[in-house]
Amino acid sequence: MARGRLRIYLGAAPGVGKTYDMLAEAHRRVGRGTDCVVAVVEHHGRPRTEVLLHGLETVPRREIVHRGARFTEMDVDAVLERRPAVALVDELAHTNVPGSRNAKRWQDVEELLRAGVDVISTLNIQHLESLGDVVESITGVRQRETVPDEVVRRADQIELVDMSPQALRRRMAHGNIYTPDKVDAALSNYFRPGNLTALRELALLWTADRVDEYLQQYRRDHHISSTWQARERIVVGVTGGPEGRTLIRRAARMAAKGAGGELLAVYISRSDGLTSASPDELAVQRTLAEDLGGTFHHVVGDDVPDALLEFARGVNATQIVLGSSRRKAWQYVFGPGVGATVARDSGPDLDVHIVTHEEAAKGRGLPIARGARLGRSRIVAGWLVGVLGPVLLTLLLTALSSGPGLANDVLLFLTLTVAAALLGGLLPAVASVVVGTLLLNYYFTPPVHTWTVSDPENIVAIAIFFAVAVAVASVVDLAARRTAQAARLRAESEILSFLAGSVLRGETSLEALLERVRETFAMESAALLERGSEVEPWTCTAGVGSRLLLRPEDADVDMPVGDRMALALSGRVLPAEDRRVLAAFAAQAAVVLDRQRLLGEAEQARELAEGNRIRTALLAAVSHDLRTPLAGIKAAVTSLRSGDVAWSPEDEAELLATVEEGADRLDHLVGNLLDMSRLQTGTVTPLIREADLDEVVPMALGGVPEGSVDLDIPENLPMVAVDPGLLERCVANLVENAVKHGPQDERVLVSASALGERVEVRVVDRGPGVPDDAKERIFEPFQRYGDAPRGAGVGLGLAVARGFAEAMGGTLTAEDTPGGGMTMVLTLRAADGRPAAAPGLPGAATA
Repeated sequence: MARGRLRIYLGAAPGVGKTYDMLAEAHRRVGRGTDCVVAVVEHHGRPRTEVLLHGLETVPRREIVHRGARFTEMDVDAVLERRPAVALVDELAHTNVPGSRNAKRWQDVEELLRAGVDVISTLNIQHLESLGDVVESITGVRQRETVPDEVVRRADQIELVDMSPQALRRRMAHGNIYTPDKVDAALSNYFRPGNLTALRELALLWTADRVDEYLQQYRRDHHISSTWQARERIVVGVTGGPEGRTLIRRAARMAAKGAGGELLAVYISRSDGLTSASPDELAVQRTLAEDLGGTFHHVVGDDVPDALLEFARGVNATQIVLGSSRRKAWQYVFGPGVGATVARDSGPDLDVHIVTHEEAAKGRGLPIARGARLGRSRIVAGWLVGVLGPVLLTLLLTALSSGPGLANDVLLFLTLTVAAALLGGLLPAVASVVVGTLLLNYYFTPPVHTWTVSDPENIVAIAIFFAVAVAVASVVDLAARRTAQAARLRAESEILSFLAGSVLRGETSLEALLERVRETFAMESAALLERGSEVEPWTCTAGVGSRLLLRPEDADVDMPVGDRMALALSGRVLPAEDRRVLAAFAAQAAVVLDRQRLLGEAEQARELAEGNRIRTALLAAVSHDLRTPLAGIKAAVTSLRSGDVAWSPEDEAELLATVEEGADRLDHLVGNLLDMSRLQTGTVTPLIREADLDEVVPMALGGVPEGSVDLDIPENLPMVAVDPGLLERCVANLVENAVKHGPQDERVLVSASALGERVEVRVVDRGPGVPDDAKERIFEPFQRYGDAPRGAGVGLGLAVARGFAEAMGGTLTAEDTPGGGMTMVLTLRAADGRPAAAPGLPGAATA
């Protein structure tokens, strides 16, 4: 079943006339014969809006009791049971009363659209999810009722209802929006000129961006060449803290300001075990990013700034959005922080934006990475502290006239040993123990400057120092290794959880999985290689990145999957502990590849089954439907040639008429068979040009009895962009089908009207009609539903008509005729591409 179409009237503030325009559009559609009902409309006591509800069918609302009070909400089940062509649903961002079918009204609308019902709705700009923060900063009011931007972006048509702030305030002062007792408070608060101007600018900018998207789509559809422009890709770095939501919304607004902007939220999982990201908060931020039309990525990296910059350059990003540091002022002594480092190392190709938030400077824990995976710089620092530190301490203590005493000397050397263990691990600490023991013995244990110890207590002190220093160094190093292992295992579990989730979700994109591998391990390229046997050469099944990998030998890392498949990576050599996770990715890649091939084989099997069904139906058509007119022609010709009977002129004329009728039926049947064959093989190439309906449609009526069709084609209709030949065949099939199934004493009506950028041709009959569950099936080849007794054919007329309509960029659907019968609606594109003027709707601009 085809998905319904969504039209949204977008306004900058309450009272601009969204509901009024929606109801006016409903009256226009009802006047054209469209089945339109009011699912839910809030007139808020405005007289002019309430008057427009008269004459429109309203579906009764559902009553819900909540906390002892009665509320009414849209009855989704009743609307689905009524199944209108168009449903009016006011206030798309409305939150339903607890106990309703869905939590939000836009979710109710999604159900109607999935059921094939067209929906017309209204929305204020402040209810868009991505604009929540900026609207609050302008008006001081936080919008609790919001709609995900992606829901609004998917709308088939967005119409901006615009009004200047001065005109809106005059409407407010005249009592056309709120009751008189609320006017003064509204004008001095929410409806201030500054607020209205800012909201109007937001609405205009957002609509202008959508217009630019439609223009780009139009250029792509018509292959219009234009100057290449780099696509804006904005990477927002999140830490899992509460400020992440603000950063994602800010980045989404930045991405929305550019045509084709893309939002990528990335979370860097550090291996030092210091991250305190809440899994629940990360899940919320992932959902928010996806609702705003972006994507969420999880990358493992030891150095957060380097990992973030590497990811941004890998996806060809143009901007990076980061939050202000949560560290306190004194914590900057340990380093400049992630934001400053990224800004310093980003280079001229990346713009870095630092966004303030409420969590700034509130603290985020100790900045020193205890137990981190040790890098070269820390190991060097550990050896310097462990070896040179005791020497420098000895020089300092010997320079003093009176030292602190042997006990204090031992504690000072022990401090250096612990510092060496914290920085460089076990080996620098052991070296510090050995050097410190020798220096204590030679310089500070009587007799000094000798290797002997005269006092047994000093021997015990040095031995205790050695044992304690070694024990402390071992414990510190063990804790560091355990912390690094725990961080690695946590990162591995998160990655494996992602893989398990992708299996459960049935994701089948091999390129997306390889891109995930490349991002996770910070590689340049990733490819899945395959070969038929051990002696055949390798072939690249799929690959991502800057380098093309054709053999496992060309890669820096390869992970075999059986004997005939391997996952190859280039960029750097992975440590052995990373290969376990890489093996899981390789196994998942093999599963995804098998799934893709099975889906392809299933599609081929479906096509073969469809071909067999069509061939079987064709044989049945040839054996019955084609033989019937042939038998009539043969009988008539044999009678005419017979010399045994003297035929009167009237009899000869009747026999010749039988031959002509049979030949016409054969021509029609064979023509439909050939047209269906062209559609099945994809050889229909329409020659689109401008044409007038009042010239093409009358030519399509030659195959029906004279006086069986009424035409209503206004002369002022815009020209349509069609192939006149295909349009004539399409309308001819529709009219012949309507005449065949309609009563003999009822004429078929063929009318046309303009609707926005489209022109509709409606073929209306008063026949028995078709149930809703069969309205799509009648467009399938070789389907004859409820043929009239005098009807004949192979059931291809409507299938050919829809195929030709779609080939010209139009649509063909079936609707019930009010009062009985069926209406075929052929929708075509207007040639000029401009919407028809809508009288009586000032201030409306179509996006």
